[in-house]
Amino acid sequence: MAILNDLRLLLPGLWLGAAVYFSSVVAPGVFSVLRAFQLPNVGEVAGTLVTRTLSVINVSGFIISLFLLVSAFALGKGLGKRSFFLEVASLIVMAVSTGAGKWVIAARMRALRLTMVLPIDQVPIDDPSRVAFNRLHGYSVTALSIAMIAALIVFLVTAYRARLNTN
Repeated sequence: MAILNDLRLLLPGLWLGAAVYFSSVVAPGVFSVLRAFQLPNVGEVAGTLVTRTLSVINVSGFIISLFLLVSAFALGKGLGKRSFFLEVASLIVMAVSTGAGKWVIAARMRALRLTMVLPIDQVPIDDPSRVAFNRLHGYSVTALSIAMIAALIVFLVTAYRARLNTN
């Protein structure tokens, strides 16, 4: 049971660290570095790399949240009702946010990019496809942010549970 408790603390912490690193370093860094080389289709190349990396973040977040959700019911007896509800609700939010980020928002963004005749850098900013793409990008950022907040709550509740169990 101690290993499961350790995993329950480690997994959301690792995922949150990866998501923060992706959001604050990888995504902006890829665009910045590639722009420095003055490539003709920086947005297309950087976007493809960021999409691939974000896919890993979203799928791993989804899997981790489902694992933690199932294990929460096995270990939920050690928490008060409010803490247990907060943990379960946060895990559901994390699963929905990462799942929607991967299988709804990113899928629609990919479909839009396929319908664009030109690389995204060359599509006018007021083109309806580009406007829709930018709106979906905003939804993607929001979904990941919500998942990160939920993961932080899960981490804090799990750490609180671990502290109670050691006292």
